[in-house]
Amino acid sequence: MNLTLRQAWVSVRLLIVMTVLLGVIYPVAIFAVGRIVAGTSDGSYVIDSAGSIVGSAHIGQAFEGDEWFHPRPSAAGAGYDPLSSGGSNLGPANPTLVELVAERQAQAAAANGVAPESVAPDAVTASGSGLDPDITPENAQQQVERVAAARGLDPTVVAGLVEGATEGRLLGFIGEPTVNVLELNLALANLG
Repeated sequence: MNLTLRQAWVSVRLLIVMTVLLGVIYPVAIFAVGRIVAGTSDGSYVIDSAGSIVGSAHIGQAFEGDEWFHPRPSAAGAGYDPLSSGGSNLGPANPTLVELVAERQAQAAAANGVAPESVAPDAVTASGSGLDPDITPENAQQQVERVAAARGLDPTVVAGLVEGATEGRLLGFIGEPTVNVLELNLALANLG
């Protein structure tokens, strides 16, 4: 067999091996891991006590009224629209963003009874996707008094729900602690 034919045969065998490995075995393994690990491949649905799907743990949704914890503002379409995911793309010195943040800061301060300069940053700024389901524990704690008063609950009970819903850093050092607003509001609804 001449050299050219032998090199062609090696190339064909390598192509077949890599096609099977990267085109069949790897995708099947990744699919299997996605189906097994934490059930995240089906949308991470949050289910209420009646067994109904009320949302996704990974996509924020709006909550109106003083009796609910409020999520971050959304820049996704009309609000939390997954088909319009995206930030506002306004820079920190953009007058429109500065005015919007000041307006949100005044609203959050008035609603939660805190000084405007003390309002948690995530209460006035949208996330990069506009769909963030989480808020900081600081933001949640600032809302405790309002929610407790609107529901006629002891603030320590509501603060305990916030504490219970706070998730620590991934692996103890990655990211910041967060509170999933949907899951917190679901726990609040289950109180009574």
